[in-house]
Amino acid sequence: MAVDQGLIDWVVEAMAPLGTVTQRAMMGGATLYLDGTIFAIVGLDALWFKADAVSDAAWDAVAAPRFTYEMGEGRTGQMNYRRAPDDVYDDAEAMQKWAALGVEAGMRAPVKKKRAK
Repeated sequence: MAVDQGLIDWVVEAMAPLGTVTQRAMMGGATLYLDGTIFAIVGLDALWFKADAVSDAAWDAVAAPRFTYEMGEGRTGQMNYRRAPDDVYDDAEAMQKWAALGVEAGMRAPVKKKRAK
């Protein structure tokens, strides 16, 4: 994955009325958090919002594909992220609307426990 810093800057700007967006590097891409809640990733030249069984119907309604990746040996994996609709790239209200689904999915996600050393 490649990090598109311009895209991340746009997400930060568009989401400012809702909270603070922070980022962490992730396998050549970036994971985005709103006030500490994971809600999106940036990679493969696109923005992908977190999804789950509750939000899948909304993503399916706009034919937003799932994030998929090659695992090697001809296998393909997928993550619970959906490609952002085109209007989020130039419309702050659309960004906030679709990102809200990602934030809600992030809030519903189980908290991962840290491994003991």
